[in-house]
This record gives sequence, C-alpha cells and structure tokens, in this order.
Amino acid sequence: MARKRYCPLAGRCGGCSYVNIDYRDELLSKYILEEKFLKSFCSVSPILPSNPYIGYRCKVQAVCGMDGPALVTGIYRRGSHKLIPVRDCLLEDPRASGILASVRTLARRFSLPAYDEDLDSGELRHVLIRIGARTGEALVALVTAHGDFRGSHDFAAALHQRHPYIRSVVAIRNREKTSMVIPADAEQKVLYGSDHIIDEMLGLRFRISAKSFYQVNPYQAELLYQVAMNMAELREDDVVIDAYSGTGTIALIAASMGVRRVIGIEANPDAVRDAEENARLNGIANAEFIEADASKKLKEMAAAGTRCDVLFLDPPRSGATEEFLAAASRLSPSVIVYVSCNPETLGRDLRYVRRFMKDYRVEGIQPVDMFPGSEHIETACLISRRR
Repeated sequence: MARKRYCPLAGRCGGCSYVNIDYRDELLSKYILEEKFLKSFCSVSPILPSNPYIGYRCKVQAVCGMDGPALVTGIYRRGSHKLIPVRDCLLEDPRASGILASVRTLARRFSLPAYDEDLDSGELRHVLIRIGARTGEALVALVTAHGDFRGSHDFAAALHQRHPYIRSVVAIRNREKTSMVIPADAEQKVLYGSDHIIDEMLGLRFRISAKSFYQVNPYQAELLYQVAMNMAELREDDVVIDAYSGTGTIALIAASMGVRRVIGIEANPDAVRDAEENARLNGIANAEFIEADASKKLKEMAAAGTRCDVLFLDPPRSGATEEFLAAASRLSPSVIVYVSCNPETLGRDLRYVRRFMKDYRVEGIQPVDMFPGSEHIETACLISRRR
C-alpha cells in the first residue's frame, strides 16, 4: 500500500487530485475530513483502504477530440472545456485503457473524426467503457452526434477482434448542447453482441448497460455493502426499505439474506427497470421496486402505516432532505443505515437526526475509500432507535 503513484498529468486534467501523493497520506487527509464533519456524533472508525488502489476504475468516460488527423481521447482540464489527451491512466482498469487505444487507431482507419461542438461537425463525442470486475466482460458505448455511422458494424467487429472480452458495442446518439455524456432519452443501437454485460457482486449477478448505475470501484463496493449489511443485522422477519435504490444492489443483497420483504424506491425509471431485471436474473422474489421520489414516497408510506424494520439510504452528494428524514422517523425503523458519498452533507443530516429524531442515536461511522487518487470518500453510518 505504500507504493507511490505518479501521474505526469496531475494538476492539469480534472480527473483526480491525490494521485501523486503516498496512499497513506491520502488516507490520513480523508480521515481528517471525516473527523471534521462527523466526530461530534460518534467516534469515526479508521478508513478501510482500497485494494487495489490503482487500476480500479471499471467505468471510464473519455472525451474525444482531434490532434491534426489523429483522434485523441482524454478528459477536460478542471474548470474548463479544454481537452487534455490521456493515453494511459493510473486509476483506470488497464483493459479500458487498451480499448481506448484501439478506438483511436480504428478511428483513423475508418475515417471517424471527433465531434467539434463549435463547428457542429464530425461524429465521435465520447467513449464510455464498462468492465465487469468479476466476469471480465466489457461494454463499449460510442457516443456520436448522429447515432449509427458509416462502417459502424465493421468498426465494432474490429474492436471485438482486438479485445475478445468485449461482449457489447453500442452506438448512442447525442445531439444535445450539453456536457452530459448520455442524455436520459438518447437513442441507442447495438452494433455488436447485446446491449449489456453481466458482473457479479457478493454472489449475485447484475446487468450493466451504458445507462446503468454501478459503482466504479466494484472491488471496494463489495466491502462497503458488507459493512452496511453488518450494521443492519438483518433478521428473517424484517421488512426493509432501500431508498435511492438505483439498480438494486443494496436491496437485492439484503433480499438474498432471507428477510421477509424488501422495498426499493428510485426516481430513475431506467434504474428501476434494471433493478427489476436484476431481481429476475437472480431469482429473487422478496424484493419489489417502486418508481418514485424517495422523500414523497416515504411520506406516503408513513401516512399509510407501512411497517419498516431496517431503512437503507444511499442518496446523491446533496444528501437526504428534511422531508425524507421526518418521514423516516415516522416509519420508526429499528435501524437506519445511511451510505453517504459526502461527509459534509452527511454531517448536516446527522445534525437533523440529533435535533429532531430524539429516539435515534448515531452508533457507528465507517469510512470506506472507494475512490483512491481523488478527494471523494464513502461513509457507512449506523443510526439506531433507542430502546
């Protein structure tokens, strides 16, 4: 773990900020941040480090541009729209870096230029790559200005020939004037294989498509979810709610442990469909998924007298809402497990718990380093109802 990393692009690209410091120093810096926002509620456990801490990113999004006649891929400089070409990233899965190298080579052979926003010309905007950490399967999404392009099927076949572990190549049309890689309603066409790949996590199988949410560091996600399950201490008769359930990872892991019922709540319809498909894929019948805003749905469930023993929530960086926390209190779960990607908003929400949810106390705070090389960190927090 002490091996020093070095990236010559550190400080220029917008990808990471800690990559050129010793990993032990990075963990110390993150722990200090955790204590700054959270130590007043409960002692903060030592950070669980990531293994691996390089080459862990199984989701890679590359911006495309031109350098003379050659297509280049990379990332925007932080705070700007200037493309920094990247040929090899320390944090990316090496298989993804190899696929990007082949895309650059094949683009020249197939006369496939990058898209120029200013001139509204060219074709290839982004390349999105997903790697199944446990299965080794790869998905490549070619995000283009016009969707399917001339010679696209031959391009996809050539890409698979170079990398036989590629199971899916899709073309996605993005005509929006936006920095978003894949708009929610973007058209998609399969050029090779299927529209998804499969990965495995904690004994379950999950579909991953171009639009699916799936942790970029699946190795560490397994550890994070194990921590969350240990905090929950699930029992056979439990009714579990997983708010902000995404594609169902936490919900399905909980359901596979033999609880009575799991209810996943997620606002994104694509994620709900993925979660339902993942339940079918794993033969799980005790989990259901509801497309709804988590705060509003929890309020409805509380008003209807829905029973809940354990509540998981894994909100976006902005955290939960006061409406959500008030409804959670009315449901009276014995245990709340809050998975956060932002210690500052977690601290804000815990202040609400301490002030307004008098029956609850914070009993455990476990940081998990999901994103080595960056300033981001995940935290699992145990909130229990006083007996």
